[in-house]
Amino acid sequence: MDETTKSSDITLADLLGAFSLATDLGLGQPMSHLLRAWQIAVRLEDRLRVSVDRPALFYVAMLAWVGCVADAPEVAANFGDDIAFRADSYDVDLGGMAALAFFLSHAGAGGSLGHRARSMSALLASGGNRVAQGIQGHCLVTSVLAEDLGLGTEIATALRQFFARWDGQGVPRRLGGTEVALPVRIFHLADVVEVYDRRGGVPAAVREAQRRRGRQFDPEIVDVFCTSADDILHEVPDVYDGSGRIVAEPHLLVTLSNGELDHALTALADFTDLRCPTRAGHSRRVSELAVAAARHLRVSPEETTTLGRAGLVHDIGLHGVPANILMKETALSASEQERLRAGSYYTERVLARPPALARIGAIASLAHERMDGTGHHRGLQGSAIPLTGRVLAAACAFAELVAPRMEGPGLKMKEAAQRLRAEATAGRLDPAAADAVLAAAGVGTRRPTAGPAGLTAREVEVLLLIARGAATRDVAHQLGIAHKTAGTHIERIYTKTGSHSRSTATIFALKNGLLDPLDL
Repeated sequence: MDETTKSSDITLADLLGAFSLATDLGLGQPMSHLLRAWQIAVRLEDRLRVSVDRPALFYVAMLAWVGCVADAPEVAANFGDDIAFRADSYDVDLGGMAALAFFLSHAGAGGSLGHRARSMSALLASGGNRVAQGIQGHCLVTSVLAEDLGLGTEIATALRQFFARWDGQGVPRRLGGTEVALPVRIFHLADVVEVYDRRGGVPAAVREAQRRRGRQFDPEIVDVFCTSADDILHEVPDVYDGSGRIVAEPHLLVTLSNGELDHALTALADFTDLRCPTRAGHSRRVSELAVAAARHLRVSPEETTTLGRAGLVHDIGLHGVPANILMKETALSASEQERLRAGSYYTERVLARPPALARIGAIASLAHERMDGTGHHRGLQGSAIPLTGRVLAAACAFAELVAPRMEGPGLKMKEAAQRLRAEATAGRLDPAAADAVLAAAGVGTRRPTAGPAGLTAREVEVLLLIARGAATRDVAHQLGIAHKTAGTHIERIYTKTGSHSRSTATIFALKNGLLDPLDL
């Protein structure tokens, strides 16, 4: 039997349950928020008089907020700390003037008075259209992920409705009432009341449900909830170990093959990297370098496979780090450095369960350890770091050296190699692992001069620039072309690739192997 067709012993539900813990971090909520909200939704569904697709309810709960990763750079640019922004959003029914007031109160947060004034003016000038476009992009990339994971059109369609409202005042505009998929309407309520129940108990959850009745929430679902709130919310389990609850749902127990697991991990890696424009494709590159280096070192096939998977998810903990820190062009403050360093700890915790994922997570969390003990998050040194961890650390370090930065391109291959060898000489990286990574990097393939979907060579250049965060004016400046010409190129790229935003264009570039900073 082909290895790719063998069972991985991991279900898609387990994988998404773990990934939801990372999404919780990005929402500014405790890990287990979404899993607890799903359990509330299940208990609520049991009391409704209509039949609900139980798998759809689970996948909507696990994926509805994933798109917040894709628009993190835009949210950070407009509202500062994107995690704090989303955490605060649970306090407000984001419809009508309340939504505008909330957005204005957060515009330019963390910046100077001048920056805040400019951000507020831009928001008012657009009439909120910029925010609406961001929300539409959020929903679109989430539905793309659902389709990529093989979840089907029905779930993808439901996810595109996540920011719709019962009163039709959400996004898409005028979509409301029973036109919104039932799993989405149920989860809308469960997502919010989980937060209020955790903060203030059943009375607080009931008050908030009633306050949003007929506006954000379906009135019938609110009435059923309020009638049975004590029973629904009583001892809702702390499902940090989501696998234990998933086992109780037979329809979620389909195990992924090795090939399907690798495909799913790659899709989640791509979405994780969207938290910062310059990191697009970073996790894929780290995985590829680590696997090739491990083969140079004759690491066993089983450990090499695990290492490759660890490379894909080594940055999953960055969901807990604000995007404005990831994108900062100047030196980080001490507190910002600590928040960044916490990313590897989050990676380990997110992937701690089930056991089949824990092995991957244990290696993934070693990406920033150093041989002399100066790394994080454990500060391991020497023989305490397994070979796979040393290889992953070297692969990650090299990929970061050659990757583009917010202020310009990354290092050329020769200079990056010198830097990596210097790290090994100084005792921070394992010399054998560093040499193996450099050998692996030396055989990298070149990207095509023209792209798929009929893209011209120039359009490929433009696509790579916008995927890495360049605005239209930046494209024009870097390529020495007129602003209008750059805009025309971008419009044609979106048309040819079926994209509607920077995020979906980036996913297209990743899937077609166009993003590769090792290509000199």
